[in-house]
Amino acid sequence: MSATQQKLIEGALAAVREHGIAGVSARTIAAAAGVNQALVFYHFGTVDELLSVACRSETETRVAVYRERFAAVSNLRELLDVGRALHEREKTDGNVAVLGQLLAGAQTDERLAASTGAALALWTAEIETVLRRLLDGSPLGMLADPAGLAQAVSAAFVGLELFEGVDPDGAAQAFTALEQLAVLAEVVDDLGPVARRALKMRLRKL
Repeated sequence: MSATQQKLIEGALAAVREHGIAGVSARTIAAAAGVNQALVFYHFGTVDELLSVACRSETETRVAVYRERFAAVSNLRELLDVGRALHEREKTDGNVAVLGQLLAGAQTDERLAASTGAALALWTAEIETVLRRLLDGSPLGMLADPAGLAQAVSAAFVGLELFEGVDPDGAAQAFTALEQLAVLAEVVDDLGPVARRALKMRLRKL
């Protein structure tokens, strides 16, 4: 990727933060990037294509930053801790606001919906890898589908990120509830062999 293309990607994200998705245009992107607006069309063809590339590129960068932390997670509570840290960092950097705008725009723009969905799928894939490792051999692994659970966790965090903007106390309560569920999962994993066999037999009947 050229230096100009990278400037345009950064400019597109900055324009979304400053103007919202409805206010993003070649002019506002170029102003944020400090380049001529004709370069938007020269390098990306359309504003929509630039936004799509920016969404994907920025998410790939953010996922890479957290990959080592995901790999070090040893239980569900630690996974939630990483989620909290990720949320605070992304909020401070303005990325939560960008996500909210992209999701809003995706409701009426199929191309933006596809790129935003693909970007969220990158986070979901990382979470699924962690969940498969954590649930392997656990009684809960017989009940929970890691792929579906990863989708649920991703959706929950996206919802909480947006929900916090209108109800911070409610979002904090939701995080606490998730932590309590993580503790419950630890209790299940710490059951003795007799209790674990009884639980597995019960789960097979579900």
